[in-house]
Amino acid sequence: MSRSITDLAAAMAAAWSAGKPEQVIALAGQAPAAAAEDEGVLAWLGLAQQVTARHAQAAATFRRLTRMRPQVSAYWNNLGVACRLSGDTAASERALLKAGELAPDDAEVHYNLGLLYLQLRHWPRAREALLDAVRLSPRFIDARLQAAYACHVCGDNGGEEAMLEGAAGWPPQPAGQALILAAMLSTLGRPDAALRTLAQARLPEGAAAEPMRLRIIAERVALYERSNQVERARRELQQLPVGTLEALPPDADQARSDGLRAHAVLAMRARQYADAAALYRRVLDLAADDESRANAAFGLASALDRQGQYHDAWQAAQIAHAAQLGIARTIVPELLAPDSQPLPMADRIVGQHAHAAWRPLPSPNVDESPVFVVGFPRSGTTLLEQMLDAHPAFRSMDERAYIHDLVERMQAVGQRYPDDLADLSPTDADQLRAVYWRLVRRVLPDLGQHRLVDKNPLNMLCLPMILRLFPRTRIILCLRHPCDVLLSCSMQPFRSPAFMVLCSSPERLARGYARVFEQWQRHIEVFKPDVLTWRYESVVTGFEDQIVQLGDYLGLADASPMLRFAEHARGKRFISTPSYAQVTEPVHHRAVGRWEAYRERFEPVLPILRPWIERFGYAV
Repeated sequence: MSRSITDLAAAMAAAWSAGKPEQVIALAGQAPAAAAEDEGVLAWLGLAQQVTARHAQAAATFRRLTRMRPQVSAYWNNLGVACRLSGDTAASERALLKAGELAPDDAEVHYNLGLLYLQLRHWPRAREALLDAVRLSPRFIDARLQAAYACHVCGDNGGEEAMLEGAAGWPPQPAGQALILAAMLSTLGRPDAALRTLAQARLPEGAAAEPMRLRIIAERVALYERSNQVERARRELQQLPVGTLEALPPDADQARSDGLRAHAVLAMRARQYADAAALYRRVLDLAADDESRANAAFGLASALDRQGQYHDAWQAAQIAHAAQLGIARTIVPELLAPDSQPLPMADRIVGQHAHAAWRPLPSPNVDESPVFVVGFPRSGTTLLEQMLDAHPAFRSMDERAYIHDLVERMQAVGQRYPDDLADLSPTDADQLRAVYWRLVRRVLPDLGQHRLVDKNPLNMLCLPMILRLFPRTRIILCLRHPCDVLLSCSMQPFRSPAFMVLCSSPERLARGYARVFEQWQRHIEVFKPDVLTWRYESVVTGFEDQIVQLGDYLGLADASPMLRFAEHARGKRFISTPSYAQVTEPVHHRAVGRWEAYRERFEPVLPILRPWIERFGYAV
C-alpha cells in the first residue's frame, strides 16, 4: 500500500472521529485510483455515505467490501442496513442473514434484522430477531423498545411487559420512538410513565418538528381520555384546532390523523355522535395502514350505532374486521383457514376418569385464594371487577393472563396440560402458586391482606388449572344474552391476533362462543366447583339485590361499598378493557337487547347459539 493511501485513510478516520462525514466523502473523492480497492478507505467512505443518507451509494460501497472480505460480518451488517434504507429489502435480508451466520452472537446484527422485519411487517420474525438481540445484550435499549413493540403487535403481553421493565429510567427517546413507547406503557397500565416519556421526547429538527409536536399532544389527549381524566384531555385538545390540523402539509398526514382522532374520541365522550362520525370518516380516509384503518372504522361504527344508523354501523365494522384480518394475516396466517381454531385451549378437556386420577394436594383456603371473574368477553366482567375493587376487602389487578402463563410454564418444562395436572406433587403445585403470586405482586406490590380479584374472561378456558391450584376459590361466571355478547365483540377492536380472527365474522364468533361454553359445561359437570352466575340483565334490573347476593356469596358482612363502583372507577388511573368509559357510569339499560337492531345479521347464526340462549334462559 502506498504512503498516500495510508495517509488518506488516516485523514478520513480523523474526519469521521471529528463528526465530519461530508469531509470524509470529500477526501474519498480526492483519492488516487488505487484507493478504490483499499479496505480502510472504502470502510470510512461507506460509513460516511450511510450517515449522510446516501444509502444506495453506501450499499454499493459495502457490497464491494463484502466481495473483498467476505468473512467480515460487519460489512455484511452494514450492507444489510444500507439496502434496507435504500428500499432493497430482499438484498438487505440476504446480507443480514449472512452477517448472522458469521457472527451469531452479535446483538447488532439481530437488531438490524428485526428492524427489517418490522419494516416488512413480518411480525413474528421481527419479534424473534429482536428478542435474540436483547438476549445477547440485555441493556440494548433500542432493541428492547423495538422487541416490546413486536411483542405488542403479536399479542405477546408477557414479552412486551418484560421488554419494558425499567423503561421509566430510559434516556429521552426520539419523538417517533417516544410515541410508540408511550402507547405501549399506556396499554400496560402505566399512564404516568407514558406521560413522562412524551414530556422528554426529542423532537426532530426543521419542518418535521411541528407535526411531531402535534402528534405528541394528540397522544397526551388519548392518554388522559383513556385514564378517564376527560377535562385534562379537553384542555390538551385546545392545542389541536381542526383548522390547524387540516392546514398541515400533505406529508404530515399522520399528525393530521392523530389529531382528528383525538377530536373524535372526545366528541364521543360528549355524546356528539354526528361530529364524531364525521371526524372518524376523515381519519378513515387518511389511514395508511391496517391498524389505523381498523381503529378509525371501529370508532365510526360506534358513532353510527349511537345514532341508530345500524346498517351503516355494521358496514363500518366490516371494514374494521377486514383491516384486522390484514393484521392477523401477517402474524397468525394459519388461523385464517376456515376450519382453524382461534381458541385452541377450548379443546383441552379433563374428563371424569382423568379427574378421578388426580392425586390429593394440600391447598389454600378460600380467603387465601383469588376470586376469579370469568365469562366470554363483553359479558360484563369489567363492570363486576370494578364493583369488587370498590370494596375495601378486595384489590383487582386489571386484566392479566397469569393463569395462562402457568399453563405455558408447565409446557415449557415438558409437562402436558391438562393431563399432567393429575401427577403434580405438592412441591410442583407450590411452585406454580409461587410463580402466580410473584407475577401478581409485580402489579400489586401492596396487595397485603386484600383478597385478589383475578378478572380475565377467558380464564374460563383454564378451569382445570384454577381448581388444581385453588380448589376452594370463589368463581363468578358473568353471563349476558349471547347475541348481545357477540354484537359487542363485533363492534370492538381486540389486540389479540387470535381474537381478531375469531371476531371477523358472526359465524366464526358464534362457533367460538359455543366451543368455549361446551368446554365450560363439561368441566362444571366434572369438577362441580362453587360458581356464582352473575347475569348482566339481572344486575341492570335489580342492582341492589344482586349486590346483596354477591356479598353473601363472598362472605361479606357489608357489601354496600360495591354500590359506589362508578365513583370508584372514575378515580382509577387506568382500566385496560374497552369498557373503561362505561364503568364510570351507573348501571343502565342501554346495552340490554341491543342486538335486536341487528337481528338480520344474527339470524344465520341463531341455530349455533340457540342451545346456549335456551340453556341460559334467554329469548330468541
